[in-house]
Amino acid sequence: MATAKGWDGATRAIMLAGKKLVALPESARTEDALVPGCESKVWVACLYSPDTSELVIAAYSPSKIIRGVLAVLLEKANSLSDEQRKAYDFEQYMNACNLQRHLSQSRGNGILGVLRRLNTL
Repeated sequence: MATAKGWDGATRAIMLAGKKLVALPESARTEDALVPGCESKVWVACLYSPDTSELVIAAYSPSKIIRGVLAVLLEKANSLSDEQRKAYDFEQYMNACNLQRHLSQSRGNGILGVLRRLNTL
């Protein structure tokens, strides 16, 4: 993401990342999993992976851009232990990946809600 060439290249990379998102099943898209403050609805929750029987963080949004941002964030979040994730600075990670510049102010505010959720799961 950080090395994508130009606006179009970065947007394309974000959308491609969204295709790799560990999608939260529709049955898990509950009010408890809904992140408040997002322009597009966003659900984030922990669930057991059927492949590994491990707890993973999964998410879903109908917005292709938001799904891409979620994919990048969850790739990092799922690579950390619970303790590491709770202390991790996801906002700094977003800046390092140049994700923030691709979000409108309202989408950015919603993603801040996602970042807070990641630190509390």
